[in-house]
Amino acid sequence: MNLLKLSILFIALIIFSWAMNFFLLKWSKTLGRKNEVNSSEIRWSDAYKPAIGGISFYFVFLISLIAYYFVSDQSGIDHNYQIGIIAAVSLGFFTGLADDAFNTVPWLKFAAQFLCGVILVYFNLRIEFFEIFWLDALLTIFWTISVMNSINMLDNMDGITASISATILISAAVCALPFGESALFYTIVCGGTVAALLGFLFLNWHPSRIFMGDTGSQMLGALLAAVGIAFFWNNGSIIDEHAWYSKIAIVLTAFVVPIGDSITVTINRLKRGQSPFVGGRDHTTHHLSYAGLSDHFVSFVLLLISCISIALIAGLQFVSHDHLQFYTSLLFAYPLLCISFLYSTTIWKKAKQVYAAKHPTTSHA
Repeated sequence: MNLLKLSILFIALIIFSWAMNFFLLKWSKTLGRKNEVNSSEIRWSDAYKPAIGGISFYFVFLISLIAYYFVSDQSGIDHNYQIGIIAAVSLGFFTGLADDAFNTVPWLKFAAQFLCGVILVYFNLRIEFFEIFWLDALLTIFWTISVMNSINMLDNMDGITASISATILISAAVCALPFGESALFYTIVCGGTVAALLGFLFLNWHPSRIFMGDTGSQMLGALLAAVGIAFFWNNGSIIDEHAWYSKIAIVLTAFVVPIGDSITVTINRLKRGQSPFVGGRDHTTHHLSYAGLSDHFVSFVLLLISCISIALIAGLQFVSHDHLQFYTSLLFAYPLLCISFLYSTTIWKKAKQVYAAKHPTTSHA
């Protein structure tokens, strides 16, 4: 499939995603109103906005699949990983859809996330780190659950999750370049998802009119977990030696924003004696806002961090073997610095004062 056809498909899917979300807003009545009827959940925005954007993601995902199977030559292709990704993404979507519509119990979501990890392992899309099957299988399941939760947790302010997810998928596309036509499945499916996210962002950028909901975040989490395994954990073409520290450096760089936010929230909530899995206005995005940044600027700061990650990962394609060790050290240093920065937002004087004023009970717990 040539570049022109891919470009036309990409633009068409952006338009389709925008149009679908636009019309979903017209008829939405109750689906996605979890943020209105569930008083225990805390969102950044107090205004009701339908959480139905994730529906368009799945429709575009299906269209991308049809396009792939229509234009590609299937002879000699191992379909195992494709089936695994489709099954995990579908399970994530329907689990999120059920949660948005019916406010299902937390253990059901966790069980679905666990099953997504099992599905990826079963269809041979597992992390190759320890080179011991059961350890790699456990790591894959842990990774899948962690990514699905971190993407869900990051969905706390307009435009953040969609834009960051798009940059992670673009980073994967950069890693897929050496594979050419053999990575066409990922190219079309991930490219289609990026198009879906861009179309959605027209209505989700601050001030938003629509949320993606768990429908979107769970589906995206499953897809990003699978893509992360294929192109960050297991992509031996990026770094020839691909030692354990190289894998971790690439993964941290690609997922630096969701990892940094999840680590920050988890540490601070545990310090306050709270559950890390209950919603709240204590994310890094919120503390940047407490420090005086506008919602727009918060989005741009995190997007800039993620775009630099793309550039660093892209740089791997051009680093000579002699400079590889130095560059790998840089890949390690960048996400660690970013995660430290994101955590530091919670201890900035102004951010702490504003947070304490807004949450007098939790801030002193």
